[in-house]
Amino acid sequence: MKNVNVLISGAGIAGVTLAHWLRQHGFTPTVVERAPAIRAGGYKVDIRGAALTVAERMGLLEEIRALRTDVRRGTVVDAAGKSVASMDGDTFGGRTHGDAEILRGDLHRLLYQRTAESVTYLFGDSITALRETPGGVEVDLESGRSRTFDLVVGADGLHSVTRALAFGPQERFVHDLGYRISICDVPNHLGLDREEVTYVGPGKTMLAYSTAGQEGAKAMFLFGSAELSGEPSDRAGRRRALASVYGGEGWEVPRFVASAAAAPDLYYDSISQVRMDRWSAGRIVLLGDAAHCASPASGQGTSLALVGAYVLAGELAAAGGDHHAGFAAYEREMRPFAEANQKLGPANIKRMVMRTRGQVRVSMAMLGLLDRLPGKERIMAKAVAPIHRAANAIALKDYRTTVRSS
Repeated sequence: MKNVNVLISGAGIAGVTLAHWLRQHGFTPTVVERAPAIRAGGYKVDIRGAALTVAERMGLLEEIRALRTDVRRGTVVDAAGKSVASMDGDTFGGRTHGDAEILRGDLHRLLYQRTAESVTYLFGDSITALRETPGGVEVDLESGRSRTFDLVVGADGLHSVTRALAFGPQERFVHDLGYRISICDVPNHLGLDREEVTYVGPGKTMLAYSTAGQEGAKAMFLFGSAELSGEPSDRAGRRRALASVYGGEGWEVPRFVASAAAAPDLYYDSISQVRMDRWSAGRIVLLGDAAHCASPASGQGTSLALVGAYVLAGELAAAGGDHHAGFAAYEREMRPFAEANQKLGPANIKRMVMRTRGQVRVSMAMLGLLDRLPGKERIMAKAVAPIHRAANAIALKDYRTTVRSS
């Protein structure tokens, strides 16, 4: 095996999953992560299609199902707080075929536990420079350390530092879809019990939910960037932006906005996609959102991270560590899958955030009608069928067998 010493930038879902599979195939991964520890909390995520197979091959599927969010009900309300439509949680979330919904922090912890004793983690540090040599990549770290690795993997998200250093500035690859997302923990003042409630206004959507074992609740704000008077540059500005965008909305929205203003964990970012002609350059390769972010609107970011990590490690191992062959095979396998899932994002966000009051009224009327129709579950299943086609748009090899046999 060649090129066994691999540096992974980013200890998110993609990076930690890759570290697991590289160790399984005989590589020696090191993971560098800017945060001081694995991040807890986070939003709920769905694991679908091919990603379920990866979780099963990691021996994690039963543990994931044991930690499922168990959201039992989803409801859409109008400005007066009146229920427009209500259905069971799986139908509301578009989950079928054994899909698993779990809090991102719970999944992250399960993955990290698989690698904590066998993988070196450098927390509180990050890459500042990369210099490729004939025999490896010289890496400078923010801590002042310099080390040489055979290969470097950028699994450091939408705003990837590794991508910027190896491929060029963010503006070349990150495409803003014209929407913003903000998420935070909030008090459960509605007394939600494994429920999700969604409010839709013109140019903006807000939802809150509680999950099994969670005392508080989560709130998510989705809105068009056209609603902003200017792009906020700091945390205080983002809080002011939420208050401005959602000012005057009905239901419990003002109360949730006030809670968000006091939340220490407020997350805020653009709804964007990463589009690149190639994911590797020499001994450096990108993974997950850094390579092909499909945006949160796709609902497939976590699944893409799990599958991509599995495929990258497997193809690199199948090539005997030859990075030219391994990276090329990884991209051949993953690119059609990534592109199929990227197509979901622009269409989904337009359904999630209505531009005008007229669109909101029509959507609410249609939901109200659907709520009274027999067989609404079948209708909803047809509506989410594109997600499940994209989630299964790859024929996964069993690298556990192919790598050993080769």
